[in-house]
Amino acid sequence: MGGMDGDPELEEFATRLFGLVRAGETDALRAYVEAGVPADLTNGKGDTLLMLAAYHGHAATVRMLTELGADPDRANDRGQTPLAGAVFKKESDVVRALLDAGAEPSAGTPSAIDTARMFANEQFLQWFDQSGS
Repeated sequence: MGGMDGDPELEEFATRLFGLVRAGETDALRAYVEAGVPADLTNGKGDTLLMLAAYHGHAATVRMLTELGADPDRANDRGQTPLAGAVFKKESDVVRALLDAGAEPSAGTPSAIDTARMFANEQFLQWFDQSGS
């Protein structure tokens, strides 16, 4: 998908970017995205930068990426959305940031709603009701 197959330098660069995301290095990452790195860059599993930021609990990184155009509902190759990942990891700040960015709780398989129900997370279910889905 990312169109970076076969170029070791580009693959190494992408790996470095995903490392920045996992570490929550928001400012460094912002500089790259503002310089032209796609906000929806994906790795080999179809995880976007946003998905990894959400999964690793970096709400500030999530907000920055969505402000710069990352799609909050872009699912990975297994059909998981960033919002479902954040619910799974019980990352309240990230869930809030994704909802603020317009993430759809019913998107993906399992969806964030399904995931919250699975874990009986009433707080998230209330938030999803309020977000109008």
